[in-house]
Amino acid sequence: MAVGPRLAERPGHRRVALPLMGLFSRRAKSADGASGGRAPRDARKATAEHLAQFVATRVGVEAYIEPPNNQTQTTILLIATTGEWTRRKVPDAREARILAGDLGIPVYDVNFTGYPQRFRDWNAAQWRR
Repeated sequence: MAVGPRLAERPGHRRVALPLMGLFSRRAKSADGASGGRAPRDARKATAEHLAQFVATRVGVEAYIEPPNNQTQTTILLIATTGEWTRRKVPDAREARILAGDLGIPVYDVNFTGYPQRFRDWNAAQWRR
């Protein structure tokens, strides 16, 4: 950004060149131009490992597919019988169903079933803490 031409034409004012800033970027770019995030393959692997760990360490886990909205892309929400939950982004609903099938857990669409009461109870209990 520089001072506009009208302001620069006035006596006593000079043009100042400011460094360009990434106003809409959230991550600083590295020296090679990469955004600093993980490669898609690595992110998918990390997501699959996290969800598999959650299923292995909890009882009665079910998957709920949440549709994309203005804030986030499609997500998969895993909820245990205790109400404890975890949420991760997935490319689309089809991939979420495949992932749930690979984990061997039932899968539901939030648009049709809504959230289970145990999920709401867990969140309320955590909020009171």
